[in-house]
Parts: sequence; C-alpha cells; structure tokens
Amino acid sequence: MFVLRALRRLLREVDIRIERERHGAKAVVPTGNGRAAQIEKFLRDVEMAGDGERAYLEVHLSRLVRTLSLVPPNGGRALELGSYVYTAAALERVLGYSSVRGAYYSATPGNERKVLKIAGQPDFACEIDLFDAERHPYPYPGSSFDLVLCCELIEHLLQDPMHLLFECHRILAEGQLLLLTTPNTASFTSVACALHGWRNPQLYSVYPAAGNGGTPHVREYTPRELVDAVTAAGFEVEALFTERIAGCDEGPWVKDFLERAGFDTSLRGEQIYCLARRRSDLPRERFPKWLYEGA
Repeated sequence: MFVLRALRRLLREVDIRIERERHGAKAVVPTGNGRAAQIEKFLRDVEMAGDGERAYLEVHLSRLVRTLSLVPPNGGRALELGSYVYTAAALERVLGYSSVRGAYYSATPGNERKVLKIAGQPDFACEIDLFDAERHPYPYPGSSFDLVLCCELIEHLLQDPMHLLFECHRILAEGQLLLLTTPNTASFTSVACALHGWRNPQLYSVYPAAGNGGTPHVREYTPRELVDAVTAAGFEVEALFTERIAGCDEGPWVKDFLERAGFDTSLRGEQIYCLARRRSDLPRERFPKWLYEGA
C-alpha cells in the first residue's frame, strides 16, 4: 500500500508539472527605474479635490508607486487609459515624459481639460480624451505613443477586452511599451475564498452603491490569461510578476496547502504587473477562443 501511495503521489506530481509547463506563466521581475521615493513624494504633494480622493490615493499609493517605478524614464509620448491624472502628472514631472495625455470612459466621445495643484510646483494641466475603451476607435493616429498605461481597467470591461489591446497595439509606435496592471484571480486570497466557499474568488466582486459613479469588476484574470491576451494582440511580454496586497493575510496557509498538494505557488500575489512591447511581426488573434464564446 505504501508503494502504491508513493507511486500515485509521484504520478500526480508529474501530471502537475506537465500541466504547469503547458499552461503556466513564468515570473520575470524588471529592475525598475529607481525613482520610487521621488514618485511617492510627488503623489503626496498633489492637492486632492476632497477627502474621498485623498483616501483613495492612500489605499492605492503602494500600487501606483510600484507601477510608475516600472516606467522607463525620460520618454517621449505617453497615454494613461482610465487616467487618475496625478499618475499622468508623475509621468511628466518625475519621469520626464515630453508629452502626456489621459483618457477616461464616456459613452459619447469628447474631451476635457483637467488641472492639478501640486505643492511647490506649477499647476499640471492635462488633456483627457473621453471615449469607450472597448467600443470606440481611439482618437489617435497609429504609432502616436511610446508608452500606454492601462492600470486597473481591463477587469471592468463588459464585452470586448481585445478591442482595447488591439487599439493599444495600433496607437503604440513599433517596439514601444504597454504597462498593464489588474487583480489576480489565481492569487492566494482567491484560492482561500474558493476553499472557504463563502466569499467570491474575485478580489473585488461588489457592485457600486447607487450614485457613486463606480463600475464593478466584470472579469478578473490569471497571470497566464493576461499573457495570452496580450500576446494575442501582438505584444511580446518582457516582464510579468505579482505582488501581495496589504491586508490580505491568508497567504501563508494557502501557500503551504498548495505546496503540499504539488501545485505551483509562483505568481500568486493579488496584484498583476505586466510590461509588454509592441511588435508588428507577431501573429495576432482578434477573438481568442478561450476568451470569447462562439469564437
């Protein structure tokens, strides 16, 4: 019996290893630009419109700093989709981008100008283009940008996330970068929620209260799914990693549980960061079958 149990365990480990090679994603962490401290100070110096905006910044500050610390400095033209505006300001004032635009959701295409006050600095003004990121053609010519930030946006899309990725590919110049962040539905926390059975495995599964203007998370992604989607749009992934979110405390026992069962415990942080380079010589697939019904 002992030999049979050992053999079954060995065969299971082999099966898991094969599946990991077929379906897993490899973690690659970039060195970053070394400006995290400057970025954090700058974001704290931005004057917020009210207590709500200040509270949001404090909750998400570590993610925003980490995101901006991945951006190559001294770039040319940058676009922030789903713009926080203060992130766009940091691209110009801290990271030295020569031209920065923002974009935000609107059912009707349009444009607005936003101005931020920053302690000890001149005001920052930014043009914000308004459109539906999964439905409208983006209002920019091809090869308009050297960097596109798409942070905490793709999980909100209702029908067509590949439209966003294909448009990002179109508006980026050849060889330039897309930086995408989104929650990880294969995280330690998501696994814990599924095992407990009384919480939704999506990290953010609540609906916004009436009148607050928020939108729910429609679909969260695993790291491998994100790689597959970005690759299908014609990008080459250069960096992919996850990090824990403060306050998510169930990681240790879930990690131990997965390891004892033979499962991979890499890329299990709650936050995914993906840095990908636009390539014109790669194959593209507009409607990947794993993502679209009937494709």
